[in-house]
Formats: sequence, structure tokens, C-alpha cells
Amino acid sequence: MRTLLGKIHARAALPVAFALAGCSSSDDAGDLSGAGGSVASAGSGGLGASGGATAGAGALGGSAAGTGGNGVGAAAGAGATGSGGMGLAGAGAAGAGTAGGGAAGGGTGGGGSGGKGGAQTGGAGAGSTGMAGSGGSLDPSDHSPEGTCARWNADRADMSEGTWSGELASCEPGEISANGHENALRLVNLYRWLADLPAVTTEPAQDLTAQACALLMDANGMLSHDPPMDWDCWSQDAYDGASSSNISSGPGVGSVDGYMIDGGNEDTLGHRRWILSNTLGPIGLGSTGAMGASCMQTLSGKGKAGKTWLAWPPPGPFPAEAIKPGRFGGSLGTVGYSIQSDSIDLAAGTLTITSGGEELPVMVMELPGGYGSRYALNIQPDGWEMEAGNTYTVTLSGASMPITYDIAVVDCAQ
Repeated sequence: MRTLLGKIHARAALPVAFALAGCSSSDDAGDLSGAGGSVASAGSGGLGASGGATAGAGALGGSAAGTGGNGVGAAAGAGATGSGGMGLAGAGAAGAGTAGGGAAGGGTGGGGSGGKGGAQTGGAGAGSTGMAGSGGSLDPSDHSPEGTCARWNADRADMSEGTWSGELASCEPGEISANGHENALRLVNLYRWLADLPAVTTEPAQDLTAQACALLMDANGMLSHDPPMDWDCWSQDAYDGASSSNISSGPGVGSVDGYMIDGGNEDTLGHRRWILSNTLGPIGLGSTGAMGASCMQTLSGKGKAGKTWLAWPPPGPFPAEAIKPGRFGGSLGTVGYSIQSDSIDLAAGTLTITSGGEELPVMVMELPGGYGSRYALNIQPDGWEMEAGNTYTVTLSGASMPITYDIAVVDCAQ
């Protein structure tokens, strides 16, 4: 399998959490590969699919396109073609762009809304967490094909990784610049928006452990959820971050796409399931820049989205570009689509996908619990791929709750 961006490790969560922010309750590990490596994740035990304790130490092998980890923080975004604009303003947001500047920032500040043209300045706030905004002129409730494409294109207008202020030689964690943090967080929330999930924010304490984790992975040129104390730049913060995060040998922004494809992790799809988890948030994000590593702290989340089930691709309009996102390759068609739930035993049902009145062949795999959800399925197309202009009906019958939904793939290319 191609190695395009860097390794991504997913770790399992503790027994109480749904695991895999790179992790899972069962502590299985998964790999994402990006440009230049594969990703592995290790786990140390936790809840298995059946609810029993499984002690898994090994990392699931495999490689896939993409990289892991995200770096984000509260800061002002400089928007181009509609980046930023809706979010809470933390440090204040001065956004300049054709569709309004965005702001990410803290809890009490007003949102920097951005305008339809020219520069706008967001309100100032002193809050401690940040939430990435979307384009200033976008309607967050508009999930029509046009609204979906507008959001997709606006939130991906700036994919720059930002610059890192730290240093490997002195083991200085530093921080990623505001645009790197903002771009990664906005991308996480774009994917959650597509799945009709609430946006997540960051917290300073979690950002610190994620940043120390990113330094540790970069300094040693390898990934581990249980890094030994003799590693260069080891610290308790770094260890805490590594043990509770998705970890990647690739940069923060590009890693988000890698997590959502989750290649090499077909047996768990844990990175994806964490991003789509009911319990995600707040999160911590750390990155050592465009040529560095990154960590996304996701375990022990306090989110309460309350979705009975979640799917990827989700119901409704879905950008064709999300099937093979980013610069680093990888495809949902080869890795697999997914459904996850905290309450429905999905494996008890029979799943079919039809399009144009024809049933399409699929291979369905039950996934272990603990990776962002208790139950999950990997649905791999057998010899076909979703295409723009087509609608696909997914039906799960025979489970405790029947599920049926339509995915309408739309071309969002500009």
C-alpha cells in the first residue's frame, strides 16, 4: 500500500471511554500512512467488542494514505474564500479575505463573522477554548447540495500547516501558529458538520499535552502510545498526550483527512470513529509543523451529541471530493464506509446498498468496541466506488432498530 504522508497511531481508550483518538477501549492500534510512512497504534487493554476486557498490546499493521493528528487552538483566522467567520472569538479575530475572516477562540468572545468581501474584525474574548468557524456568509443549517459544497470549499480554502515555534535540539515544545491550529480545528469540525454533529472546541491544558506529544514523536522519529522514559524529549505531559491521542508522524492539518479515510485501520476505523464520536470534545491539538509530527488528544471526551447512530459517508448530500480527500491519497472505497452506534448491535442486522434500483456487492466486517463507539461496521464496496451524481441507499435490517438512509454524492469541485 502506498505510504504518502506519515505514520498515524491510534490508541485505545480506557475502559470507560470510547477509544481511539488514535485509541480505543480495547487498546488496539491502527495505522494510517501518509507521505513517507505508515501509522501504527498500540493499545494496552480495555473493552472489547463484546464488552469483555481484552488485553491487546500490539499495533495493528497496515498503511494507508493520509496522516494523523491535528493542531488547532484559539486564534484569529485569516479567511480566504470564506474561511472562518462563524466561531467564537477568543483572542480576537482579524480576518481578511474575500469571504470574510474567521475566528477561533475562546468561550466568551463574540464570533468574528467576516463579511462577503474585504477585511473584517471579529470580537475579542478571553475564553480558554476555541472553536473554528466557517465562512462568514454560510448558513450552518444549510445541508442542501449547494450549501454542502459551499461549506466544503470554504472550510478547505486554507490548508496551510502553519509554523512551529519549538525546537527539537532543546526539546522545546513551542506551539503551532494560529493559522495551523485554526485550519486543523476547522477541518475536524467540517467533517463533524457533514455528519450533523456539533462542533468541538480545544482546551489549553489538552493542547499542551498534545503539543508535548507531537514534540516527542518528532524528536524520536517513531510513534508510541507508551513511550519509554529514555526517549529524547520525554516528559510527563508528552507521555500523557501520547497515551490519550491519535498520534501521527505527519502534520496536523493534512492528518485530519488521513484520519477520516483511516487506511491501514480497516479492522477498527478507530481514528474516524473518534472524530465522529458522540463523546468527542473538548480536544487537544499539537503539531510540529509542515515537516513534523502531530497529536490529537481525544480520549475521555465530555461531548453529549446523543446520536443513536452515525454513518460515514453520512445521509444527505456528500462531497465527492471527501471520498478521496487531501493531497496524500487514500479512498473510502478501498478502506470502507462505516456505521457506528453506542446502543444498536449493528452486527445483528443485514446490510445492503442499492443505487439506481440495483443492489451493489459489499463486504461487511464487524468492528471492535471502544474506538469512539460501542458497535461499528466496516462496509467495503466490492469492485465499485461511489460516484458524483448517484444516490446510494443504505439499509440495515434485522437489528434492534432498522436503519435506512440515502447518500447523494455531489461534485463540489470549483
